[in-house]
Amino acid sequence: MASSTTIVLFHSAYGLRPAVHAAAERLRAAGHEVHVPDLYDGRTAETVEDGMAIKDEIGKEELLRRAVTAVAPLSERGLVYAGFSLGGSIAQNLALGDEKARGLLLLHGTSDLAEDASVDELPVQLHVADPDPFEPQDWLNAWYLRMRRAGADVEVYRYQGAGHIFTDPALPDYDEEAAEAAWKVSLGFLADLGDA
Repeated sequence: MASSTTIVLFHSAYGLRPAVHAAAERLRAAGHEVHVPDLYDGRTAETVEDGMAIKDEIGKEELLRRAVTAVAPLSERGLVYAGFSLGGSIAQNLALGDEKARGLLLLHGTSDLAEDASVDELPVQLHVADPDPFEPQDWLNAWYLRMRRAGADVEVYRYQGAGHIFTDPALPDYDEEAAEAAWKVSLGFLADLGDA
């Protein structure tokens, strides 16, 4: 049995919806300890437009501050950072700034990298729709190269024809086949990190 990892799972711009809790339960069932910070203080959105409005109202800097505050008591353990879409962007920012980070699992979202970003062979896995209006091909290619240059060990999995947040059963983007495939690969990735 793989040893447990401690995962911090960040929600998308829709907020801390049932699908995020369901994902956390799936990860717990595989033996991991999972924390799901609520960066929106209980607010959730029904549409992507409403979600972006909440995100913009709070502001990127404040969201990052809330995320850092949430992980601070846990970071000594060597965390795996994970997130959905906007949450992936936040997870990436935190993982690249945490020298104890054990891994980065990105579902549906990435973030820009600082020019001087540097990690020591950080395992990174990205699951993304193909095509994805929020993660265009040119952007993903540049992101991949910059992550590699920063020292990350990157794997990218693309899901043709799936919607942007294809793992959330309550959203129009949902694609059951793609979601199950992504979870299967993700659980293998996390199990390997637990063994490392």
